[in-house]
Amino acid sequence: MAYVLLLSVSLVLCLLSGFSSSSIVHAAAAAADEEHAGYTLVVISSLKQKADCSGHRVSPPQNRTWVPLSLSHGPCSSSSSAALPGREKKPSLAELLRQDQLRVDSILMALSGSDDYADEKAKKHAAKSTTTLMQHGPVVDVNVGSASSISSSVQSIDPMASGGGSSSRRRRSMPGVTQTMMVDTASDVPWVQCHPKATAAGSGSFFDPTRSRTYAAIPCGSPACARLGPYANGCVNGRCQYRVAYPDGSSTLGTYSSDLLTITPSDAVSGFQFGCSQAETGSFDARSSGIVALGGGAESLLSQTAASHGNAFSYCVPPTPSDAGFFVLGAPTTAAATSGFVATPMTRFPRSSTFYRVVLRDITVAGRRLNVPAAALAAGAVMDSRTAITRLPPTAYGALRAAFRRRMAAYRLAPPRGALDTCYDFTGVAVVRVPRVALVFDRSAAAVELDPSGILFNDCLAFASNGADSAPGIIGNVQQQTMEVLYNVGGGAVGFRRGAC
Repeated sequence: MAYVLLLSVSLVLCLLSGFSSSSIVHAAAAAADEEHAGYTLVVISSLKQKADCSGHRVSPPQNRTWVPLSLSHGPCSSSSSAALPGREKKPSLAELLRQDQLRVDSILMALSGSDDYADEKAKKHAAKSTTTLMQHGPVVDVNVGSASSISSSVQSIDPMASGGGSSSRRRRSMPGVTQTMMVDTASDVPWVQCHPKATAAGSGSFFDPTRSRTYAAIPCGSPACARLGPYANGCVNGRCQYRVAYPDGSSTLGTYSSDLLTITPSDAVSGFQFGCSQAETGSFDARSSGIVALGGGAESLLSQTAASHGNAFSYCVPPTPSDAGFFVLGAPTTAAATSGFVATPMTRFPRSSTFYRVVLRDITVAGRRLNVPAAALAAGAVMDSRTAITRLPPTAYGALRAAFRRRMAAYRLAPPRGALDTCYDFTGVAVVRVPRVALVFDRSAAAVELDPSGILFNDCLAFASNGADSAPGIIGNVQQQTMEVLYNVGGGAVGFRRGAC
């Protein structure tokens, strides 16, 4: 119908101006092609988790040291495969969204400069929190310690596997104990669980410092202990203590320590400083052993390895939990490896050195810019590997939602699901015509187009409002899916390479 209407309008214009009939047809066809280019056909089943791990859809970067990355609670996660069926359940969508909102609130409170732990909102979160920190997000397997007597087995996914590949477990010549760690770009202190934890299968894997010949507790009065700053928690028997408390009521505390961190058989970090956690509050997910903190603070893994790995890292979050991604500590070193990235400046927020800030200038839907007022995006946005759903200022989100709903008018709306207020009933629909969505960053050479998995999440538009135009937005991991996101902290830029995993 739209094509016929366009052709009719072109015919009238032709009669008025004397254009030829061939020009009419050409103009109409070109306009129809342009309209079609603003959409992509998405097989709904392709956005859903499968029972088995399919491996990597795209070969990971060549000539770079990388480790497989997966989404927790999925078949590609080694911690998920170790759990007993039916005992370690994936959180419901409602629980995932609740946890996600708590994380968003904690980031926004930290950036507001308020006293997070005395704040009434934080107290309310602490009262109702059951588990928030470790339930979803990208995870990697690394080894901690150097006791050669400890046998280590980690999940290894064939880097050449594409669709139809499978995961396998094999022995690797890596010292220490394998730990499944959350990749967190919005925290500073790496930590590992150093006491037995109960799982559905019994006592889960943990790091026992007494079994590592290279382990050392960091002494009080040392420069490393002094660098803890707000995370310092006094001394016990001359050993530096740490505590990381989260506004949702969760926390970890123990001895600040150092040991060997082995990322791959050829890439190890000696003297890696981390929290050896002896106690956690809140119900942490038994599948994960701790956090690989990659924030901008002095304690983070990134800061500790800046001299040896170029003050940079990247990762690719897969489109579903049944696909595999990757994590790289370090920056691309060749021109070929850096090609394909769209870069935007990275800055810091005045109140915190932890978070990485980028600036959105606009959003496109079906190839058309929304022309969001600059004032509504002036606060910038946090790049976060752990927040799932991207939060936008209300003005920007309202424009995106209106444009998306117009373009999706052919499909039945469904009731909202938590913070997701633009949901659809795709019952009986196998293929959906989805408008393309792209984020336009400050000084980018081009807009960063999202993968369909970054547009639809559980049949809903995968964005939400952050509550105020004056508050920063947050770019979540759902929107980052299938892209290699390069944090070139030393160079002051964030890069995006589409179709990387």
